[in-house]
Amino acid sequence: MKAKIRKLIVQVDEVRIEMGQEINPPTRRALAIAVIENPCAGKYVENLDELIAIGEELGGYLGNRCVEALGIQASEAESYGKSAIVGESGEIEHAAAILHPKMGAGLRIAVEKGAALVPSSKKRGGIGTAIDVPLGHKDAAFVRSHFDAIEARVSDAPRRNEIVVAIAVTDSGRPLARVGGLQVNEAKGIDGLR
Repeated sequence: MKAKIRKLIVQVDEVRIEMGQEINPPTRRALAIAVIENPCAGKYVENLDELIAIGEELGGYLGNRCVEALGIQASEAESYGKSAIVGESGEIEHAAAILHPKMGAGLRIAVEKGAALVPSSKKRGGIGTAIDVPLGHKDAAFVRSHFDAIEARVSDAPRRNEIVVAIAVTDSGRPLARVGGLQVNEAKGIDGLR
């Protein structure tokens, strides 16, 4: 593995009751977080290929960890998202290099298909910084029931020379979603929108 991972966190958020209503089956969101060394920290680096390669590797690795944590088949994953927090000795472009050029390819394999753009967020911060990992339906961006987010935070990261990389995968949309729009059973998943 190209990424030097100091810490790995995998968790599942499961909602069973919302506004007094039983959610059956529960809505579940998995989050896999890797705290990695930033090889570009503390200096300007023109070519960010090393971070791009790390992102490609982590997309599949963290995506698979989410699917495993949910206990589902890849085809049963419904939405996804990605985020990164760069420590103080890094720059926002380091997060962009990890998240954008190649991370999605491995994640799409982990969740089987993934025609839609993977929602993302990035920021710079110190130890304990939180970030919302945005979520959207993996095959049809217009499925409103899957517009959501899950917070990612590591109590001792990112250190100055680290990056916190988070991937989230769900097996459902929001609990009690009822704001209309394209429904999951209507989605074609061909153009990434509908």
